[in-house]
Amino acid sequence: MSTATFPVVHAGFKDVLSNCYKSNNVVSLKTHFDETKGSGNDKKIILDQAFRDVLLGEDVIGSTANVEALITLSIAACRQDICTATIPVVLMSDVFDTVTLDQCERLFSYVESNVSVWKEIRFFTACKHNLLRMCNDLLKRFSRAQNTVFCGRILLFLATFFPFSERSGLNIISEFNLENLTEFDGDANDEVLDSVQSENIQVKIDYNLYTKFWALQDFYRNPNQCYDPSSWKKFSSHITSVLSAFSSFKLEEQRGSVPATKLNDGTTIDDQIEDSQHFFAKFLTNPKLLALQLSDANFRRSVLVQCLILFQYLTSTVKFKSDSQVLTPLQNEFVKETEAKVYRLLEETPPNGKKFAQTVRHMLKREELWNNWKNEGCKEFKRPEPPADDQAKTPMKRQRRNLGDIIHDATKQNKFNLGNSELTRLWNLCPDNLQACRGEDRNFLPPIDTYLETPPDKSDPSYEWRALRLLARQSPLFFSLTPAPNKVSEYLENVRKKLNETKSKHKPENENENKIDTDNDLMMENPQDGLVEEDTEPTDQLISDDANVHKIVTATDDQIRELCVIIGNDWEKLGSKLGFRDDEINYFRDSNPSQERCRYMIRLWLEDDTNTLADLAYTLEGLKMISAADCVKRILEPADKMEDISE
Repeated sequence: MSTATFPVVHAGFKDVLSNCYKSNNVVSLKTHFDETKGSGNDKKIILDQAFRDVLLGEDVIGSTANVEALITLSIAACRQDICTATIPVVLMSDVFDTVTLDQCERLFSYVESNVSVWKEIRFFTACKHNLLRMCNDLLKRFSRAQNTVFCGRILLFLATFFPFSERSGLNIISEFNLENLTEFDGDANDEVLDSVQSENIQVKIDYNLYTKFWALQDFYRNPNQCYDPSSWKKFSSHITSVLSAFSSFKLEEQRGSVPATKLNDGTTIDDQIEDSQHFFAKFLTNPKLLALQLSDANFRRSVLVQCLILFQYLTSTVKFKSDSQVLTPLQNEFVKETEAKVYRLLEETPPNGKKFAQTVRHMLKREELWNNWKNEGCKEFKRPEPPADDQAKTPMKRQRRNLGDIIHDATKQNKFNLGNSELTRLWNLCPDNLQACRGEDRNFLPPIDTYLETPPDKSDPSYEWRALRLLARQSPLFFSLTPAPNKVSEYLENVRKKLNETKSKHKPENENENKIDTDNDLMMENPQDGLVEEDTEPTDQLISDDANVHKIVTATDDQIRELCVIIGNDWEKLGSKLGFRDDEINYFRDSNPSQERCRYMIRLWLEDDTNTLADLAYTLEGLKMISAADCVKRILEPADKMEDISE
């Protein structure tokens, strides 16, 4: 299609759209599209521009119904493959950029009602980024403090549109919004601001209580500082004073003792009063307002629920917490007692205090499930497929899985599958088999005298072979006993008697004397009849308490920094090989200085108990980073040498 024909074709499409968008007559538009000469892609581009031009006309942009009709026609045109799949979202973005805030709220109802359309494969793949950008632009235009409900509608739409496992909408590493600062007058003095009266008890509100109250917002903003001992002392003092003030000042029911009157729709007057109360996302921090705020039930509930959320985070298991972020037993006891006090205050806060406290418990219980889901890596939710009618009536035969699928699933779980159940069990006893081979529990020998006294089975030929090996290793009698008998069993019996005679002859006078000193005396008096000193350690010193627990070699921060210098700019390639996703690597790049990106990534990877330095060296060798792999091996060498010395 030549450039000169573009205006003509565009004018033709624009005229057809102006006549048929109100009746959603996509057939006429499809017919005109097919009759127009030119390539399909060129005609799609011209039709897209015609849609945008018709949208900005005065008769369309001024009416919400006409805008919705035009967007509906564009959806039908996309299904007929006569325009691009992104044009409906582009039209909505153009409208939101040109109309008032009130019109945006009305038009967004159309976006919400067609969420099933946007989730179709044709539109989801092409439009998900455009829809996300459009919603983010709306959130920037609206105030979350004044337009709280509409901003919540936008966030709910995004949660409905995107799947749960969409990583762009997840706070993967549990970050906090540290920019959400609460400013207040922190100049404390003893001046009494006001006082409140409740049940003949007068509560004085001074600057000390005011500063403690609003200082708690900093702990709610950044809960990790509670793990610091000095910060914890400050937090516990503040929360105790605030809860004491809440306990002293009781709120009363607005309707007194009048029973709840049921209306025709099943609700009560108290329910309507509660629904009509206004909600504010932010509260003012003026010192003179604190007395009024203490009398506000919504204000009190907001502070108490914040406290419960903080306690749940401090005591729960979060994947990205460091090892030092753990409460002491005394701190856990304080949290448990304070949490019970907070729930009691919630139940005493009208209206419907017990119902509200029960709802908060339920929501925090659900939050624990979400936290566990994030700890497990945000696995994708899949709805189970219902069985067919014929399959439901007859029992299904167990299908044999392919060996490749079994090995693939085992590799995902850092397991080995050797094709035999017993071999697979033995191979997976320890996550690092090479490290398990170096374990001290694999190096032990029983004393020869004990082995000869209580043999497992004297008729077993392997018993005689093992006994001779132990005798040659632990006693010089193997070389000095003459004459040699004809049978091995007789020879071993003579050795056992000789060892018993040596023991009774050189029995120590002091029964509490150390066994090693006893063996030394025997060797000095009769060097040919005694046992070798270094091999007569008690069996319980040679056998570990747990045969499956081995010391895992770790690296210091200085060693990791030295390794990162060698890796250099190839850290992103290493991160992909270690299993990090692209968005996680982007986070490492954006949130850390250039010299700390690689160190933070490797340290985070090593925090997983299934990952070891030996695995890191193996991965580096696979990436041809030989110098970096040698650096990791040098870290492992001291541990190997220490194990060799101990052996």
